[in-house]
Amino acid sequence: MKRRVAVGRFSNSTPYGRLLLSPGQADPVASQAGDMLVNALVASDHFFVFERSDLTALNAERVLSEADGQALSGVDALLLGSITQLGRRNEGKQGFLNSQRRQAVNATVEIRLVDVRTGRVFFTASGAGEATTETGEVAGFGSRAGYDSTLNDRAISAAIADAMTNIVNQLQQRAWFTDILRVSGPTVYVSGGPSQGLRAGDRFHVETPGETVVSGQSGLPITLPGSRVAQIEITGFFGDSPETEGATARLIEGELPADPTGLRVTEIRP
Repeated sequence: MKRRVAVGRFSNSTPYGRLLLSPGQADPVASQAGDMLVNALVASDHFFVFERSDLTALNAERVLSEADGQALSGVDALLLGSITQLGRRNEGKQGFLNSQRRQAVNATVEIRLVDVRTGRVFFTASGAGEATTETGEVAGFGSRAGYDSTLNDRAISAAIADAMTNIVNQLQQRAWFTDILRVSGPTVYVSGGPSQGLRAGDRFHVETPGETVVSGQSGLPITLPGSRVAQIEITGFFGDSPETEGATARLIEGELPADPTGLRVTEIRP
């Protein structure tokens, strides 16, 4: 099942490229890194990706998740990233008739996964990448090593790719869920469709929301497990875009109330 994720602001915590920026001007290095992360998430085919241009979207995501009849744009996790290292070095050796020169850029990125329902960071992933280029010259013939700006892009892209494995594994460990839109006789309408990985014949548990209590140890809210009240099977789909997709299902076990507010549809796991 594809998880619904949003990419928030990607920041550049290094001095590189920031000294020439005017106050309030967007950092192109950070913007490019954010685009690379979105592309990597989409290319992995594990996620249904939304973009968020600012960290203030966290509050909007929380409202979407808590509202009755959760909208499809409510997401399972918000990804926030930063470039924490971006360094360039030149290496080379000079002989009597020949010379070699090597340029290398190292980049490190940190990506945080935020639970939009609680606002808490539940996982962090770090990725490192390097990009190099080499040139040589013999007896005055050959190529000279000029400044290669693409090395920065390649190093950041490699760092994001390095962090992707941990991000995919962590999000896949969290059970996929959605909400019930309406119960009409024998038909159950739920959010989500083929773009999120739903297929006709898939079966899901229906659970009541668990009670949220405050831990005396950590002082943080903890949601207790809910109770399973039914099981449904997907029978068809509706909607003409990924944002408006929904599915119809039939009840195969248990009972559902006429008012399904608060019930969650969760994937069945071994």
